[in-house]
Amino acid sequence: MLKVYNTLTRKKEEFKTIKPGTATMYSCGPTVYNYAHIGNLRTYIFMDMLRRVLKYDGYKIKGVMNITDVGHLLSDGDDGEDKMEKAAKEQKKSPKEIADYYADVFFRDLERLNIGKPEIIAKATEHIPDMIKYVQDLVDKGYGYETRDGIYFDIEKFDGYGKLSRLNLDEQIAGARVEVNTEKRHPADFALWKKAEKNHIMQWQSPWGMGYPGWHIECSAMSRKYLGTTFDIHTGGVDHIPVHHENEIAQSEAREGVKTVNVWMHGEFMLVDGGKMSKSLKNTYTIDQLTERGYSPLAFRYFCLNAHYRKKLNFTFEGMDAAQTAYDRLTESLYKHKSSAERTNEDTIKKYETQFSEAVNDDLNLPLALGVLWTMVKEKPSKDVYETALRFDKVLGLGLQNVRAPEKADDEPIPEQVSLLAQQRYDARKQKNWAESDRLRDEIKELGYTVTDGKDGYELNKI
Repeated sequence: MLKVYNTLTRKKEEFKTIKPGTATMYSCGPTVYNYAHIGNLRTYIFMDMLRRVLKYDGYKIKGVMNITDVGHLLSDGDDGEDKMEKAAKEQKKSPKEIADYYADVFFRDLERLNIGKPEIIAKATEHIPDMIKYVQDLVDKGYGYETRDGIYFDIEKFDGYGKLSRLNLDEQIAGARVEVNTEKRHPADFALWKKAEKNHIMQWQSPWGMGYPGWHIECSAMSRKYLGTTFDIHTGGVDHIPVHHENEIAQSEAREGVKTVNVWMHGEFMLVDGGKMSKSLKNTYTIDQLTERGYSPLAFRYFCLNAHYRKKLNFTFEGMDAAQTAYDRLTESLYKHKSSAERTNEDTIKKYETQFSEAVNDDLNLPLALGVLWTMVKEKPSKDVYETALRFDKVLGLGLQNVRAPEKADDEPIPEQVSLLAQQRYDARKQKNWAESDRLRDEIKELGYTVTDGKDGYELNKI
């Protein structure tokens, strides 16, 4: 029985779907104006773990993730430039070129981290008519009002505002800076639609003139389009709780008149050297930067699995060294089991399977589940242990089907570039992209190595 922590109620709850056997899920995706850093990617590892546990438990999933390519202003409080437009101007490219490039990099990073894509990817710019209709409905119901710079949501007309973050609005107002937009009825009123200045690159015709959607309306409009009035789970990072998700609840429930999300789940922050990780502080790292330092993407995934998704995780390179070493030891140990013809007592295997299932179903306790795997791996070499580990890996996502014999001490280590190309080729073959697979094989050969495919993965050898 799966239990998950619901941010809305502040307690663990037994998970029950609206439609038996099918979980409907919306996940806040990236604003594609820059590279996703490892703190961002931890949130998507959390999303992936949840999806994997649901599948492990037998659920079918209808999942949606948005791609924000318009409307996310520099300040979550509806101030400043659109992040997409700012990046386009700085890089002298069109917003579409910026969005396409960074979205491609983002999805490449997901593949390298073994993060599965949700069933539906929804780009904001492809759903503008849905958003305009959503805003018009809120205006018609008396929740939206017009100012000189846009259409705003009147939070005082929605009784439940603040129930997710549990913030005291009166205290917020008392300590707030002087409000710039004097036309807003309440300092916390948020933009549903922004009127565009003539030189704004991204704008569309609407009942209120040329403009573009507010950030929050995007998720409400797209989640409702694909998942219906009420769906099972909404995920995101904890930074979304006080503004973005609070506003989503207000505008969605105001329009629909009912509860629209049953369970809200949030992944905690990743720190760096004990402090805040932020692009503005210039202390972030990308997956490319980790691989340049010799770490494998799956070692970073392993690093993340060692902390519960609701706990802060402190990133250090010492921690990554330990994660890489542990991940290598795990795969080497599993190779011994894979190569064994021995069998393990059935009751012993069932014991580990029960312990693993109990861990992952207790609000995704992946650190405990990883501990169960390690305990099992210490059993005498056995094919049963290896096969059970592969079943566990349907949740862990550590690529354990690719375990290979450990390198001998006197062997020349395989260069990181060759290993990375081999993994990219393996991914291309899984996607039946044979042309890309052949191209990567030739590139590996030019670097002095051959790659041999097998039933359980591949093997690299020096020519």
